[in-house]
Amino acid sequence: MERKIDRQKTAMKVSWITIAVNFVLSAFKLAAGIIAKSGAMVSDAVHSASDVLSTFVVMAGVKISGKKADDSHPYGHERMECVASIFLAAILTVTGIGIGISGISKITGGGELTVPGVLALVAAAISIMVKELMFWYTRHYAKKLNSGALMADAWHHRSDALSSVGSLIGIGGALLGVPILDPIASVVICLFIIKAAFDIAKDAFDKMVDKSCDSDTVEKMKESVLQVEGVKRVDDIKTRLFGDRIYIEAEISCDGNLTLYKSHDIAEQVHDKLEEAFPAVKHCTVHINPFEE
Repeated sequence: MERKIDRQKTAMKVSWITIAVNFVLSAFKLAAGIIAKSGAMVSDAVHSASDVLSTFVVMAGVKISGKKADDSHPYGHERMECVASIFLAAILTVTGIGIGISGISKITGGGELTVPGVLALVAAAISIMVKELMFWYTRHYAKKLNSGALMADAWHHRSDALSSVGSLIGIGGALLGVPILDPIASVVICLFIIKAAFDIAKDAFDKMVDKSCDSDTVEKMKESVLQVEGVKRVDDIKTRLFGDRIYIEAEISCDGNLTLYKSHDIAEQVHDKLEEAFPAVKHCTVHINPFEE
């Protein structure tokens, strides 16, 4: 329980910092976009503003997923982080489509093409630096806490940084006399956002449909089990992702002449070894078979 409280407290701290940074940055970019008459920068500002909403979704997912198991949810609530990630992906998709439609409308003559001011270029450069720093900051804690929702938020920062790169190119090109590059940048931003949404949703769905761990992780689990004295062979290891946690079903072979007490002791050691070596493991079941050559 102590681990979960620390995890939740750290995730909330990261999320509140993210909200504060995004709120200030989106306000600055929106003002810069309006003053400098840059559609790409206004689109970029909308993307940053959507980050504020998405971070609240992440916070809700982390908080609910940290609840203790109960009679209605005996396996816990970890998958709520996946639900939060899917909702976040939906927000990103809608945001991206809206930005893309606006850009295409201007390219096809549905809106006025204007040459943006230098302020928009400065805002894009600042946005790239800030959002890239936020990506690495959030990613660090997402990996430390093994949080899919926080990792989704980290990639939201990266997609925002990439969209600002598109803004920088589009605005710079427009200032050099090619104003159509500004709405083209908006369309490029749209594609980056939708790609990020797809990756986030795919990861969340994988964790909700009991996908197994990758083969390298399973091999490392087998190596850990074989380090336990008395284990003759690893017959099988099945894994499934449950939100950001892992369930393991391991079958091992031991000397068939061992007493029940000794066999049970070996199974306990295997259980403890796996949970120690892989902190994301929530539950491990160990079945012992009599060893046969």
